[in-house]
Parts: sequence; C-alpha cells; structure tokens
Amino acid sequence: MDALLAFLTSPIFGTPGWFWLAFLVLIITLLVLDLGVLHRDQHEIEMRESLLLYSGYFSVGVAFGGWIWWQLGGTKAMEYYTGFLVEQSLSMDNVFVMAMILGYFNIPRKYQHRVLFWGILGVIVLRAIMIGLGTALVQQFDWILYLFGAFLLFSGIKMLRSGGDEESHPDLAQNPVIRFVRKHIRVTDELHEGKFLVRLKDHVSGKPLLYATPLLLALVLIELADLVFAVDSVPAVLAISQDPFIVYTSNIFAILGLRALYFALAALMHRFIYLKYALALVLMYIGGKIFLHDLIKVPALLSLGVTLGLLAGGVILSLLNTRDQRAPEH
Repeated sequence: MDALLAFLTSPIFGTPGWFWLAFLVLIITLLVLDLGVLHRDQHEIEMRESLLLYSGYFSVGVAFGGWIWWQLGGTKAMEYYTGFLVEQSLSMDNVFVMAMILGYFNIPRKYQHRVLFWGILGVIVLRAIMIGLGTALVQQFDWILYLFGAFLLFSGIKMLRSGGDEESHPDLAQNPVIRFVRKHIRVTDELHEGKFLVRLKDHVSGKPLLYATPLLLALVLIELADLVFAVDSVPAVLAISQDPFIVYTSNIFAILGLRALYFALAALMHRFIYLKYALALVLMYIGGKIFLHDLIKVPALLSLGVTLGLLAGGVILSLLNTRDQRAPEH
C-alpha cells in the first residue's frame, strides 16, 4: 500500500503519477466505450453520428482542460487548450491522406471506423515516444527550442507561399512500405469481413496460412502518415509548453476528436480553402514568439486568443466563399 501511494504521489516527468494514471484510465474508458459499446456492430458512420461522436470527445477534452485548471492553475490550462487547438488544426491535413489511403484500398465505410480506431492505439504509443524525446532534448539543451522556432517559421512561410495549391497524390502502389509488406508478408486482396489478419488454406500444401488483409495495409500507412504529420505538430505544441503532461494529453485528446470527426470532415475539406493560410500564420506566430520570449512575455490566454482567432477566421472565410461549391467526385 505504501509503495502504491509513493508511486501515485511521485512525480513522473514533473507531474504526479496519479495525474498520468487518471488520464490513462479516462482514455481507456473512452476507447472501450467507443469500440465495445457504440461500435460493437460494424456499420457506416454518417455525418450526424460523426458530429455527435466528435462533440463527445471534444467535450471530454475541454472538461479535462478544466480539471487541469483546477489542479495546476490557469496558465497550464491555457497552454493545454492552445496545444489542443493547434494539434487539431495541424492534423486536419491528415484527413486528406487518410481518405486517400482508405479509398486506394477500397475500404467500405462500415470498416473505416475500425481502421481509424486501432490506429489511435499506435498514435498513443508513437506520440509518447516523440514527445518524451522532444521534451528531454529541450530540457537538456535550451537552444533546441530556438531550432523548433526556426522550423515553425520556415514551415509557416512555406505553407503561406504554397497557399491552397494541393500536391498531386502519390502513387500508393509504388509506396516502398506497401512494396516491402507485399514482398515479405502474404497479403490477400479480399476484406474478409473487416479482419486485419486471416488464415487461408495454401493451394499447394492445403495448410492454413496467415494472410494480411487490405485493412492491415491501410492501418500501417495511416500510422506512418501520422508519424510524418507529427514532425510538424509536436514541435509546435512543444513551443507552447515544455510540460510533457500538457503536451501529451492535449495531443491525444485532439487526435481522438479528429478521428471521430473524420467521416464528417472528409466531405467538407474541399471547402476549407483558406485554412492553410490560417495555419501558416499560426505556425509563424508560435515560431516568432519563441525568438521574442526574452523581450516580450505573451500571456497564455492571449496566445490562445490569437490562435483561436486566426483559425476561426480562416474557417469562416472559407465557408463563406465556398457556399455554392459541391464536393468533388471520387
């Protein structure tokens, strides 16, 4: 009992162990509720259900920020909310990639939630590793924060110059990961009722052999895509806060919400024509704030207001200027 009490009260990365335990218990509860109750039967998720699911995750994320305010103070809470907002916004581009991957493998809508759900488990582990390494480096070497700032400024300027021009979609058939998997692992092109792995009889020996299905290939590519997008988003949130608890929890809640919103957002992303400009300004603002933090102390509440204002402005202008646009045909 004393050992358990010592663990719960001892700091882990600067935060009491029971904070981390409470967060993990909450995340596990949400995931069990999502897959084990709400989506126990596989079905197509329509826009209304997607919005309701997102509102649930979003509400829990916002409430968690209120709990941080109560336990750690207003500054930490503002850092959490800013990171939560920035991570959701920067990850929106990932929706295009996820839609492209699921479309390439012809994954029916009723199986897409299954792929996205299990992808979250990989995100929880990969983000923990990246954020842990990032915060350790920043705490050990102060100058790395300026390197993050320069990277964010460069990314923002590059995004601002490219504007809304979309890059041509890559040929997934030539993706080195897919080619490696198909070369070294048995793969079937059939879905087999939404399973990731299936045992099929070998035509020669007649013995059952293990095969990967298109769902597993899609899951692997989505995990790699998230890893690529994290290269932008993790430094951005680390520039807002160097507290691993704040950075990690804001990341995970943002990604949970975005995955839930996927089915509604994928049908509307073509209308967010000015979102990239808003994201570019947010990255430049965060990067510039790092270089000026010795001269100007920007309150956490003001940073949250600037970030929210820029993103809301980009979304509102986009929706107003694309009222008559229809979704592109696939």
